[in-house]
Amino acid sequence: MTAPLLDDPPLRPPGEDGGLRQTFRNRYLLRLLVRRELRARYKGSLLGLGWSYVRPAVTFSVYFSVVGVFLGMGKQIEDFPVYLFSGMVLVNLFTETLHSTTRSVTGNAPLVNKVFLPRELFPTASALVSLVHFLPGMVILLGGAAAAGWRPSPAALAAAALGFSIIVVLGLGLGLACAAVNVFFRDLEQVIDISVIVITWSVPMIYPWTHVREHAPGWVLDAYLANPLVSAVSLFQRAFWPPATGDDFTLPPDLYARAGLSLGVSVLVFLAGHALFARMQRRFAQEL
Repeated sequence: MTAPLLDDPPLRPPGEDGGLRQTFRNRYLLRLLVRRELRARYKGSLLGLGWSYVRPAVTFSVYFSVVGVFLGMGKQIEDFPVYLFSGMVLVNLFTETLHSTTRSVTGNAPLVNKVFLPRELFPTASALVSLVHFLPGMVILLGGAAAAGWRPSPAALAAAALGFSIIVVLGLGLGLACAAVNVFFRDLEQVIDISVIVITWSVPMIYPWTHVREHAPGWVLDAYLANPLVSAVSLFQRAFWPPATGDDFTLPPDLYARAGLSLGVSVLVFLAGHALFARMQRRFAQEL
């Protein structure tokens, strides 16, 4: 009878060796999932990733035509195209991240059932795909802002980095939580679809934040400004919208203090979302 080897690792329950650290250690698998999702999304498409340029351009054209021209917002806000697009590109990143990560585990049910790998790979890969789609929008934004007279500065780049960080951390945190809950309650997908409409109108992207101050009670304004998405969008406008780069009074008050608090809240949401995902993932294969 052969004696057991002392160097054999102890047996572990399924799901004990996951986590985001293990996810990024499996960078090869992460790249495969990202490529797989991109290929599946653009399979049979003539433009391929070119649709990443078409989609934001069409969305911008619709908003600018209806809100900027027909409703006259372009006359009220200087350089309205840059104001609109600087918020839109960031909101699109958040909504796509939330939308795709929510469906990431259920959409990969065969892999979850047949192969053991860190389950966090799926929402993380979906978030990275959203970042791939974010890049074309940034190219358009930079070109439009430069044409309007914008020039980069350390303060502008720092504001952009802070706003981007809020969106990425908050989006991935909520995405992890929603991906886990969606395995058990598929109605969440419909809730997310509806929330995307609300999110678009809940930030100063199509209208200035001063409209809320002028037409809503004080407590509504306080709740509005406490929204981390409002801080993130305002920071991106501070970074790329020419009228804001030299005059912070056009932006919400105490922007950087609110942004720092928003980043802290986003980190807490991320930690809570990751903890919820780690707790619920042991039953994924059973539910799927």
